[in-house]
Amino acid sequence: MKKVKFIYNPYSGEKTIISRLDTVVMMHQKYNYEVVPYRIGLEYGIDNAFDDIDDTYGYILVAGGDGTVDNVVNHMKKRNINLPLGILPVGTANDFAKFIKMPLDIELACERILSSKPKYIDLGKINNKYFVNVASTGLFTDISQKTDVNLKNTIGKLAYYVKGLEQLPNFRKLKIKVNSKESKFDGYMYLMLVFNGQTAGNLNMAYKAKMDDGLLDVIIIKACPIKDMINLFIKMIKGEHLENINAIEYFKTEKLEIECHENIVTDIDGERGPDFPLSIECEKDKLQVLGCLE
Repeated sequence: MKKVKFIYNPYSGEKTIISRLDTVVMMHQKYNYEVVPYRIGLEYGIDNAFDDIDDTYGYILVAGGDGTVDNVVNHMKKRNINLPLGILPVGTANDFAKFIKMPLDIELACERILSSKPKYIDLGKINNKYFVNVASTGLFTDISQKTDVNLKNTIGKLAYYVKGLEQLPNFRKLKIKVNSKESKFDGYMYLMLVFNGQTAGNLNMAYKAKMDDGLLDVIIIKACPIKDMINLFIKMIKGEHLENINAIEYFKTEKLEIECHENIVTDIDGERGPDFPLSIECEKDKLQVLGCLE
């Protein structure tokens, strides 16, 4: 009987995974898997979750949001663990799980994972850390970092919008320098996102992104007049904002360098990222994922 290491965050989202633990075990017994659980908590970090991993394990299963998935992937790569990964989307933000079209229902997600074959997909890398979905900088990028965990667990995604409204008085243009083979940008912007996935905060922003093309999708929302921002907002609602919009610099690339001397932070899948300068690249076919649909 093969084992599966089941890493779960009981505080993710609305704590739904707690009531569905029996479902996870039942579905895996159906496929002749032994579930070996590891609970992430304030007193138990993820560092020791992989101590017993050996060739008796078939794959890693993680239940949580983008930040938890990101954390698991980084620890797997740090330890050179190349087992396939299955994702149960139970976080406040599940953008990467949406990208691979994973069902929100736990039983359906387990069935999809257990009946699938691994698919190799790309990973983003920012300096020395991997990201599964998006790396960002500029205005609003640290909302997830600043949002109280209890507030997120209580009111979910609304907590992000509440925190975002608090930051409106700080709205200002930011100087940044971006260099890649495909594009060079040296000017003022409001927000910059580098996607390995497609969505951020449930907004389908990088809708041209592919999971296995070896490229990252870069979106720079430039500092611009209010009328251009209104036009951009309308285009975003329609899902047309990457089509010749003056307020956006958009390109695909394997690698880019970013310099910035503003007092701003970076964000990786909802967690604090490294300081500038940044070197970001796409590592093709770096992660095996189960249950993935194109």
